[in-house]
Amino acid sequence: MIQNKLIRLKCIVSLTAAALMVMSCAQKTSSGSSSNPWKEMDLVVKTLPKTNFQDKNYNINDFGAVADGKTLNTEAFQKAIKQCAANGGGKVIVPNGKYLTGSIHLESNVNLHLEDNAEILFSINPKDYPIVHTSWEGTELMNYSPLIYAKNKTNVAVTGKGTLNGQANNTNWWIWSGAKSYGWKKGVPSQNDPTNREVLVDMAERGIPVSERIFGEGRYLRPNFIEFMDCNTVLVKDIKVINSPFWILHPIRTNNMIIDGVRVNSHGPNNDGCDPEYSQNVLIKNCTFNTGDDCIAIKAGRDADGRRVAIPSKNIIVQNCKMIDGHGGVVIGSEISAGVNNVFVENCVMDSPNLDRAIRIKTNSRRGGIIENIYVRNLEVGTVKECVLKLNMFYNVYGSQTGNFIPVIRNVSLENVTVKNGGKYSVWAEGYKESPVENITLKNVKIQKVDSVYLLKNVKNINFINTYINEKKVETIKN
Repeated sequence: MIQNKLIRLKCIVSLTAAALMVMSCAQKTSSGSSSNPWKEMDLVVKTLPKTNFQDKNYNINDFGAVADGKTLNTEAFQKAIKQCAANGGGKVIVPNGKYLTGSIHLESNVNLHLEDNAEILFSINPKDYPIVHTSWEGTELMNYSPLIYAKNKTNVAVTGKGTLNGQANNTNWWIWSGAKSYGWKKGVPSQNDPTNREVLVDMAERGIPVSERIFGEGRYLRPNFIEFMDCNTVLVKDIKVINSPFWILHPIRTNNMIIDGVRVNSHGPNNDGCDPEYSQNVLIKNCTFNTGDDCIAIKAGRDADGRRVAIPSKNIIVQNCKMIDGHGGVVIGSEISAGVNNVFVENCVMDSPNLDRAIRIKTNSRRGGIIENIYVRNLEVGTVKECVLKLNMFYNVYGSQTGNFIPVIRNVSLENVTVKNGGKYSVWAEGYKESPVENITLKNVKIQKVDSVYLLKNVKNINFINTYINEKKVETIKN
């Protein structure tokens, strides 16, 4: 027992040291004083704590699971996970075959591991997803459990080359979006009914406690697929994810997370590939995103709820990823009220006629937020529909989105970027007169086949260094 206490103490000391190093890095970078932010990124990656599990396996078949794609295995999954956790942790093995289940709730020190030909089929019956504390479009609430859910857990993982299949389509979860393109028809209930989405947003604005924001049955707010809430030291590796009801990978208030080699192919409504929210020290690498919404969308809470939580997302690192279809490759916002800083994107490929933008920041005066220190390098872009870089303080998709929280966007850098088909604009940036978009740099950027060089409104200090658009060198704009 004494030895175990010493081991735990050593772990705490090492994690604390790592956290102090990362915090020091973050402070330097967020102030804009670092001469080489990429070195600061390397420090974050180097000091990121890694998951570590006991060499013990718990096969779900030994707990009564049946691989026929029809038998509901929720209880077998939970028995295996509980037993694994009770014995100090290890791997919960999902063998080859098709396993139907409701929500899976993870525990600390547990690695849910899918064999190569294993497929978890998630039930399309909402009753198989109990009400839990979760979040929906940047607002916390009590709602259907995410399909895979962990809350207040440490050292937890989902790994293996098997498939997670949400089974969502135009006849079940997606129809709740209220979009005709996803099967909705007049008279069919959806999230857009007056008692649903609007009520949730109003509750948050009025400061109603999260425990009293009870939704679920009859409210049609779709569950997230994989959500880690208030967790630390998390790994998601190699899995394939398809047909998600809603957001796909959603770390919220979760720190020290690695997402590695994940393959997302899901074209439903609001099918963002990965949405780190109020989260810090998140590494997303070697992943492929083919989505119905943003490939990666970095969040920080919506409106009053974001200002209540007041935790910025920072040290979000994207490396060696491929973005195919999506509204944007790497996006920040629009749920952004607590702010985002220190985002690093490098060595990525983005290419699809169905990809709207490469890099995008979206906010407005109702969201607010400070978005700063966004660094992008070594980006290879094939085709984008609208623009390569879009920085917008007037994002508006849900009716009136104006308020008294003027956002800040500053310190955005693109370096070593090539684009074959740039769409309508190379750079589209719009700020407020009292809060211009500030300090934008394009260095060694080459963009072909773009309609207009830029659309700029209230932009201060935009620099073009060795940048060519439609074969013509672009000069820095003097303010």
